[in-house]
Amino acid sequence: MNIRKLLSATAVVAVAFAFTACQEKKFHVEGTIANAKDSTLYFENMSLQGPVTVDSVKLDDDGAFSFSDKCPEAPEFYRLRIAGQIINVSIDSTETVNVKASMPDMAKNYEVSGSEQCSKIRTLALKQIELQNRAIAIERNINLGTEVAADSINKLVTAYKEEVKRDFIFQEPKAASSYFALFQAIGPYLLFNPRTSKADIKVFAAVATSWDTFYPGAERGENLHNIAIEGMKTERIVAAEQNAKIDASKVSEAGIIDIKLRDNKGVERSLTQLKGKVVLLDFHVFAMDESPKRILMLRELYNKYHAQGLEIYQVSLDTDEHFWKQQTSALPWISVIDPASVNSQTLVLYNVQSVPDFFIIDRSNTLVKRAANVKDLDAEIGALM
Repeated sequence: MNIRKLLSATAVVAVAFAFTACQEKKFHVEGTIANAKDSTLYFENMSLQGPVTVDSVKLDDDGAFSFSDKCPEAPEFYRLRIAGQIINVSIDSTETVNVKASMPDMAKNYEVSGSEQCSKIRTLALKQIELQNRAIAIERNINLGTEVAADSINKLVTAYKEEVKRDFIFQEPKAASSYFALFQAIGPYLLFNPRTSKADIKVFAAVATSWDTFYPGAERGENLHNIAIEGMKTERIVAAEQNAKIDASKVSEAGIIDIKLRDNKGVERSLTQLKGKVVLLDFHVFAMDESPKRILMLRELYNKYHAQGLEIYQVSLDTDEHFWKQQTSALPWISVIDPASVNSQTLVLYNVQSVPDFFIIDRSNTLVKRAANVKDLDAEIGALM
């Protein structure tokens, strides 16, 4: 059963092949910067440790430049810089990205072609510049009091974040532009900050989960997970400190996005409450023709490993709740239903694009594998017992 825009198995294999093939090839970033004679143009890799200069050139009258480097295995980020003027680009293949810009404001006055993601990053960068200019204008308005100005800026930022989540991040969480959006800022302040916002934790986790699928083992994907997990830990500690009945020192972090739904007996069941068990998180539709065969396979797996600590947390996306209750009445594992069905936000956060789909969670409550990365489910579960 398809959900929204699906990637076929052929497409996934093609993506994997493309990254394997380009390991020995190079990408190119070239173009012209007008009105920049004798300026030094730097081409920098925006690594997780900060900018690293890949190459540089002193521009002539025509402002022409051409840089190249080894094709990355997962989307990578670079920037063109003259002094404080910056143009951000992303690279995820052997593509040639062409940039035409003009000084002294090349950060705003530039065009980019050859890469859809670079075009989206340009859109995001210009939107962020506009947001910052509007915020500065409000801050400098002497007719506004401090509280009114702060409230106005907060409303601007909130509206911007909602737009970016709707039109970019949740549209395509695996995209380089979605990753780029997570780290936009106004001055020193991140717009999306999982250390201070529970909602922003979910945004980071959605992109991290998607990167796990399409770029398994990528350093940037792992970094996103670490940031989201640290945000979860901080949020729980704050909540614990506000509740005298909870000892903040006993609050532990979890490497998953929690799901709280009602089971077939009307009891709310939380995914994070299963810490200490190996969990198979399964997204399922009982109305599918292949459902009986899949349920039989899960029964065999459950019977084999349940006594050793396996639990199945099965999320139904069926639209007929009565039918779902009939189908699950005799199942021994946790069966919950999401009333939003295929419009569920949980599907977005876990980047579920088709069902059935599943995830494996270890005893520490950390997501370790998803279906796309599992060749032998029985062996994967057995290894965690």
